[in-house]
Amino acid sequence: MKINAGEIRVGMLLEYKNDLWQVLKTQHVKPGKGGAFAQVEMKSLEKNTKLNERFRSSETVEKASLEETKFNYLYEDENNYFFMEPKTFEQIEIKKNIVGEKGKLLTENLEVTVSFYNENPISIELPNQVKCKIDTTDVALKGQTVSSSYKPATLDNGLSIQVPPFIESEDEIIVDTRNIEYIKKV
Repeated sequence: MKINAGEIRVGMLLEYKNDLWQVLKTQHVKPGKGGAFAQVEMKSLEKNTKLNERFRSSETVEKASLEETKFNYLYEDENNYFFMEPKTFEQIEIKKNIVGEKGKLLTENLEVTVSFYNENPISIELPNQVKCKIDTTDVALKGQTVSSSYKPATLDNGLSIQVPPFIESEDEIIVDTRNIEYIKKV
């Protein structure tokens, strides 16, 4: 699908120079002399390289058409995560480097959205909030100021996050999957 250069937004996937690029930054520039243009910073999903490109406002670029499907998480091995489509029971595997750090937040039967490009999985989206259990945390110091004094904690899945002082080991908390931050105690 062709879109105008002015419509490029952060997070979009573009087909450009025979590759698939994710938009990291975009800035609309209108110089005093000459036409307006969009300055776009992109990252290649295949080669993991970055590219800074300038598109004139009159130019069009090809937006990648993605197919999104809901899957349930099953299990993992050394290299892959395994998912099942709930309606057809079809199983797929996705390499750990595609999922990244968010893979540690996966729990059995968690429903995720997998984005496919040309029938290849390129990214997964977790629900915005997941429940986790605190494995270990430091003891809160008495007399510490009340204003936003967070302490480090390790979750049962190995991730390290910052939590408020009243959180203890074995507590269950809600974690935001977009930025891996504490939201609230359960």
